[in-house]
Amino acid sequence: MAKLLKANIIALLLLIGTGTLFAREIYSKYERKDFIRNGDTLRYRILYPDEMEQDKVYPLVLFLHGAGERGVNNEKQLTHGADLFVDENGNPTREAIVLFPQCPPDIMWTNREKKKNREGVWEFWFPLGDSAPWPSLMVNQLVEDLMASGKVDEDRMYIMGLSMGGIGTLEFLYRWPEKYAAAISVCGGHDPDLAKNYCHVPVWFFHGGEDDVVPPVYSRSVYNKLKKCNVDTRYTSYPYANHNSWDPAFSEPGLLDWLFSFEKEN
Repeated sequence: MAKLLKANIIALLLLIGTGTLFAREIYSKYERKDFIRNGDTLRYRILYPDEMEQDKVYPLVLFLHGAGERGVNNEKQLTHGADLFVDENGNPTREAIVLFPQCPPDIMWTNREKKKNREGVWEFWFPLGDSAPWPSLMVNQLVEDLMASGKVDEDRMYIMGLSMGGIGTLEFLYRWPEKYAAAISVCGGHDPDLAKNYCHVPVWFFHGGEDDVVPPVYSRSVYNKLKKCNVDTRYTSYPYANHNSWDPAFSEPGLLDWLFSFEKEN
């Protein structure tokens, strides 16, 4: 029995080690960079297509991570979602430029506020404030610099995010509604009254029905508004999932096919 237990532990450690090595291999494909503007520094990772052609433009995907991936190591933001764009052999899965900025600690992509009510359920507010928080302004400036590089297809720019980044995705659509052709928001949400400002952008929402970190009402309410003016908008619920709805969401067949199928209407 002891030998069997030892063998199982060794097998588990090998599996964990293999997964860590695979994650490191994925991470290494994303170039490590800093974006510096007016004394502020935004750390980010960026994935380019293999053998980019000189006179070709490429779709851009902006990925906003969740609160748990904040930091200054310029790596933690790759924890969820990076493997969507790199296969097990280390090859990019899409001919696209993929951007993973990292939000520093103690600040968010938005000015969102929250508190628990008498029942212990989180209630959220989404004040816009005088402007977006500085990391979000820096991300937008970085996106504009990439656009100015002449390598980005400005009709095929996409944004996606989870949790804090899912909330950020919807606020980015409100603040910069003409930038993105489509979006994915996982376990996020926002003020539904703002959805009218980005009616032209299809959004695929994902949320766990048992989410007690970001209650699903905050994404469902935005979806209900947006669906009235955008027939391509979708909502996928995982009835028994809690906050971690990104694993099933990122495993959805055709997820990126859906995202990349949209172009901005000129």
